[in-house]
Amino acid sequence: PPQTAPHAFYNLQLSNSSSIRQFLLLAFADRRELQLLHFWLFLGIYLAALLGNGLIITTIACDHHLHTPMYFFLLNLSLLDLGSISTTLPKAMANSLGDNTDISYKACAAQLFFFVFFITAEFSLLTIMSYNRSVAICKPLHYGTLLGSRACVHMAAAAWGTGFLTALLHTANTFSLPLCQGNALDQFFCEIPQILKLSCSHSYLRELGLLVVSACLAFGCFVFIVVSYVEIFRAVLRIPSEQGRHKAFSTCLPHLAVVSLFISTGIFAYPKPLSISSPSLNLVVTVLYSVVPPAVNPLIYSMRNQELQGSLRKLMTGIFQQP
Repeated sequence: PPQTAPHAFYNLQLSNSSSIRQFLLLAFADRRELQLLHFWLFLGIYLAALLGNGLIITTIACDHHLHTPMYFFLLNLSLLDLGSISTTLPKAMANSLGDNTDISYKACAAQLFFFVFFITAEFSLLTIMSYNRSVAICKPLHYGTLLGSRACVHMAAAAWGTGFLTALLHTANTFSLPLCQGNALDQFFCEIPQILKLSCSHSYLRELGLLVVSACLAFGCFVFIVVSYVEIFRAVLRIPSEQGRHKAFSTCLPHLAVVSLFISTGIFAYPKPLSISSPSLNLVVTVLYSVVPPAVNPLIYSMRNQELQGSLRKLMTGIFQQP
């Protein structure tokens, strides 16, 4: 029997969606020389991120003096940074080197899942780290009770679990949409807004609703961080000695800098007016929030941290002095 028009259109959507075997990513440049330049630039950034985060992870894991809540959370942050930059940059480098822009359907789904996973878990962990600093400065006598080893493990597991569940929901929801607007993504990796543009069904509103819920939860985390730092600054200003105030501020500044970098680059990447939106601008700001923070975070945390620097020097000295 002949199909009605709505059923025929829906089947056409499904056939178009199921026929997509790969997506086309946005190239950084058309000229071969610029593509190679981007490859070497990203290779340098990626190696710097691997070296910086790898050194922090190794130093904290090897030095038992650093087995404290602050450094435990920092170790987790470095792991998440390594994961997030490894999700996007190697594929972008391979495409630049091979003069290629395609990514398979399954690889695109995996890339979206892991990127949302690591980014969500990282913001959750940064929220937990603000609570850690707040307790350390505002309630130092209760620090051992509120942030014991078991509590820290549970908090870190909650951050990783939140990232996993959020990524699972968004990936399943996004890739269940019928896609019939081509397969070209205006981005150098697979991200939700670009895939939603390929949908020609009103079912994309379901994913938009999920994005709104995620944004509200992220805003709640942001408010929690702000309130934590208001309490921290009030407590620090009540410290009588200038040396004590300086020491308290020095333990908070790296985390505050990392949070500011994370939030500012994310805000600049997404909630901007459509009038200033363009593929090239989107590409630049996405690099800022997806590539720069994982590479810069180790430098921020180690720049003024004498304890971490001392442990790193001991580790490097021990390595080079081995026969």
